Amino acid sequence: MLLIGVNRSPYTRRVAITLKAYGLPFEQRDLSGFGNRADVRAANPLGRIPALVLDNGETLIDSAAIIDHLDELVGRERALTPPDGADRRAVLRLAALMIGACDKGLHAAYERNHHPPEKVHQPWIDDCMAQMKHALAAMEELTRPGQDYLLLGRLTQADVTAFIAERLARGLKVDTASEMPRLHAHCRRLLEQDAFRSTEP
Repeated sequence: MLLIGVNRSPYTRRVAITLKAYGLPFEQRDLSGFGNRADVRAANPLGRIPALVLDNGETLIDSAAIIDHLDELVGRERALTPPDGADRRAVLRLAALMIGACDKGLHAAYERNHHPPEKVHQPWIDDCMAQMKHALAAMEELTRPGQDYLLLGRLTQADVTAFIAERLARGLKVDTASEMPRLHAHCRRLLEQDAFRSTEP
């Protein structure tokens, strides 16, 4: 399999971490949706990362769709999202919260970095960042000291998405160490695992 995208993207890194956690062999082509637009569009007409080219040549787009396929490959019982019931809903809820936090953080970054200065709308940036911080604060409340994982006593997509959201927040100058200390510490512990450490951008 070929993963297209840079791990600076939280969505690409989410897929890379999942591939590593599952022990699935893959190569990665470090292409940016901004710096390598034409090459990315060749794999994904939207020009967005990540994309995953399967061994049969089929290309999957969107991190959620890609991870759904990877879950099928490894089997639903081993997947980082449980197959059904309350456990599945709990993991999906936290993953959605953290992906939403990433979305809001990136909206703020795009507004700041890709608009002419005279067209930057600071209230929009402030609102997006407030939404991101509220989501992270909610995850902070759910993070229990001394527990290795957020849910079910094992690694799930709740942990993976919390990790990528916290990392993005720090990149956007959110002081998670002081504002969300339990979440920050949890993510530092996850970084000790190869799937997280080896995907550092």
